[in-house]
Amino acid sequence: MKNIITLLLLFFIIHVSCISQQKFNNYFEDASLRIDFMLTGNSESQAAYLLNLKKEPYWGGPKKNLIDKFGYGEYRLNVFDVSSGEKIYTYGFCTLFEEWRTTTEAKERSKAFYQTVTCPYPRNSIRIEIKARNHDGSYSVLYETKISPSSLEINRDKPINAKVTKLVDNGPSNKNVDIAFIAEGYTEEEQDKFIEDIKRLTGYLFSFPPYDKLKDKFNIWAIGAISEQSGCDDPGKGIWVNTAVNSSFNTFGIDRYLESYDVRSIRDYAANAPYDQIYVLVNTKKYGGGGIYNHFSLTSADNIYSKQVFIHEFGHAFAGLGDEYYTSDVAYNDYFNKKIEPWQPNLTTLVDFDSKWKDMLAKDTPVPTPPTDTFKVGVYEGAGYSAKGIYRPAINCRMKTNEAKGFCPVCQKAITDMVLFLSDE
Repeated sequence: MKNIITLLLLFFIIHVSCISQQKFNNYFEDASLRIDFMLTGNSESQAAYLLNLKKEPYWGGPKKNLIDKFGYGEYRLNVFDVSSGEKIYTYGFCTLFEEWRTTTEAKERSKAFYQTVTCPYPRNSIRIEIKARNHDGSYSVLYETKISPSSLEINRDKPINAKVTKLVDNGPSNKNVDIAFIAEGYTEEEQDKFIEDIKRLTGYLFSFPPYDKLKDKFNIWAIGAISEQSGCDDPGKGIWVNTAVNSSFNTFGIDRYLESYDVRSIRDYAANAPYDQIYVLVNTKKYGGGGIYNHFSLTSADNIYSKQVFIHEFGHAFAGLGDEYYTSDVAYNDYFNKKIEPWQPNLTTLVDFDSKWKDMLAKDTPVPTPPTDTFKVGVYEGAGYSAKGIYRPAINCRMKTNEAKGFCPVCQKAITDMVLFLSDE
């Protein structure tokens, strides 16, 4: 009887997987539609305007799990089939623009930021919505339009020329997490160094739980963008260099914040490979990095803390993990609304703690948890750039400091859940 139940369960799983794959094939091609748009506004308001549409040769995401189950991100792309009205794809993401909107500068003037999202390439006409999360947690539609896959406004140029090397191959993209590394500040003579830097940093990533047990679910790509000069811009020191994707320290006036506003160039290079995540590796010794959920990550390659920063920033961009520190300087003002529950899986305001890691607490764990108590998982005050009102799951974690031994159990679970979702499991 037990064997019969097991066989029936296996048949059900295979059947559901086949239906999901057929649904993808009904609605999509194995390619990507890239949607480029501008986000404009200030601290009080924002708007979105379409710039370009482009067909790209690869789809790196899942083919079964097309509807996002996490609800992460400050923005959301919804894709509907026009003929049936069915929602066929959703995707949550964050942007550098939304971070800028919390800065002092955004109270004084308006700016525009380039932004890009992708979805599987549609076989039939679709309607897209770009939604933004409001301060109270609700969503508003910023932009919507219908798109025909045969439209002449869809650019079909080949991706920008760059050498592509697949460093780790564990199988089909929809069954694995594909990370596309882009060389930044590496000259033509330094491309071998780029490859070795990737191997060193990913080796470190796969030595930490939960990545150590999930490393066979990752593909690693190297995209050899060639820069005219080594390094990257450092405006605080008057250093300006010509590089492939125009990365720079001193973002929002924070010396260590390494970012790029040149989203278009980054996406142009990334189109050379299927990807779930884009990681820009910057050829510099200076300490710094940045990671934005489902946007991209950057890290300096040669600092003594580069490995620690590398996995911290990937935690943001890949698993939607929030910063657990609250004493370091940041440019943001009141980034989190303490009257609602943050969407980041490792942060809570206790407004809806049942939706977070409450089920992972030991029965005798006090909530909030005193900092003198060292429970494996607790509710410790101080996180999300605020000493009061926002709580984290551990005394120390890699999302809090570079000195932490690794990720706490809550962050490990969030990472694992994301890996399995993107692996169509």
